Amino acid sequence: MSNQNGHHSWPEKVGIIDVEIYFPSYYVDQNELEIHDNVSKGKYTIGLGQSKMGFCSDREDINSLCLTVVEQLMQKRGLSYSQIGRLEVGTETIIDKSKSVKTVLMELFKESGNHDVEGVDSTNACYGGTAALFNSVAWVESSAWDGRYALVVAGDIAVYAEGNARPTGGAGAIAMLIGPNAPIVLERGLRSTYMEHVYDFYKPNLMSEYPTVDGKLSVQSYAKALDKCYDGFCRKAEKLRKKCFTLKDLDAMLFHTPYCKLVQKSLGRLAFNDFLRNSGSELEDEYKGLEMYRDLKLEDTYFNKEVEKAFVDRSRTMFEKMTKPSLLIAKEVGNMYTPSLYACLVSYIASQSIEALQGIRVGMFSYGSGLAATLFSLCFSDDISKGSPLRAMHDSLKNMKHRLATRMEISPKTFTEILKLRDNTHHQGTHLNLFDNLSPRLDYSIQFLKCLFLA
Repeated sequence: MSNQNGHHSWPEKVGIIDVEIYFPSYYVDQNELEIHDNVSKGKYTIGLGQSKMGFCSDREDINSLCLTVVEQLMQKRGLSYSQIGRLEVGTETIIDKSKSVKTVLMELFKESGNHDVEGVDSTNACYGGTAALFNSVAWVESSAWDGRYALVVAGDIAVYAEGNARPTGGAGAIAMLIGPNAPIVLERGLRSTYMEHVYDFYKPNLMSEYPTVDGKLSVQSYAKALDKCYDGFCRKAEKLRKKCFTLKDLDAMLFHTPYCKLVQKSLGRLAFNDFLRNSGSELEDEYKGLEMYRDLKLEDTYFNKEVEKAFVDRSRTMFEKMTKPSLLIAKEVGNMYTPSLYACLVSYIASQSIEALQGIRVGMFSYGSGLAATLFSLCFSDDISKGSPLRAMHDSLKNMKHRLATRMEISPKTFTEILKLRDNTHHQGTHLNLFDNLSPRLDYSIQFLKCLFLA
């Protein structure tokens, strides 16, 4: 293959060259929200595993979030928009039933004169970002690739009506630069997808940001998809490597994170999968004392609290090492929807030393209600030398705790008022309330505001 940059072979090691994240500067404390909502102490902080929840005022929308994160990444990399040949957005935050967020992002390309940019939006609940990633990697690996980078953007504003689901909200956006010879590579031939028609979470009312949620069905659907994807992934890995595959073959396991407690339970469920799949193997000693669960079927245990507790307890050490470091942002910001899994990737990178990232293999479980799910793996570069791409990425994300700490706390009362304002003015472009200190950690030249489209 020959392209405009003079390459004469198919691109190799295609994956994530760099990543940037944006989250709102406002948050509400979940402890305070428990008091405000008059619920039992610990319902949100312990039951859900959440500490704080980020949210947007009416000055931001999905377009402004995505504009901001793309500009941040491009400025960080020192890239020209002429160097981008594909841009795809994953989002379920719809403010126009026809026009894609990607077309709004093309405003950033105007000055460069580059209008030759493939891709539009991918939408299916929280899965759209993963679809955009797979499509962009496939483009770089294809005969259509012209030597330029691809940009993947995942962004959402997750808000719920007053009630049990509201504390599981959040907001944010991720931008990923995709190309060959990347420090984080998607492992070829190793991903497993499960899709099914189900109404666990959906948004039939296009005049409201709020979804309709079947909580019990949503938990069951997530667990079922995880089981199916993990089984398929293990089978493919075993076929390729001619040996048994377990969680021990991964250095980290990251999950789409509606709330942090579900993630801990999910790692326990994968341990339960290993236990059932590997009877009589070397794992026998590891799961000693749990033999009474050997004859259970996965589909009969979605709501079996005894099994859940047994395997969460048994996998606790594994969770602390493989998964907990990925929950830094999720615990502080909440569920970002499409960026959720990739915020976990950012958190994991930011929480580790560069030495701990060298040559590791990371499992990634992506889930979107409705439903679409995939389990895939990422391989990190062995090169952590000074000036290496992986070290540069790691260094650029080390300030994540500081960025979280510089946000502004908003009282539950004001938070509730802001969400009421958002709900009342949803799709009303003529309204814009004014708030000071929109994002104190960013230059205003990189901070985009909600675009107004006047009738």
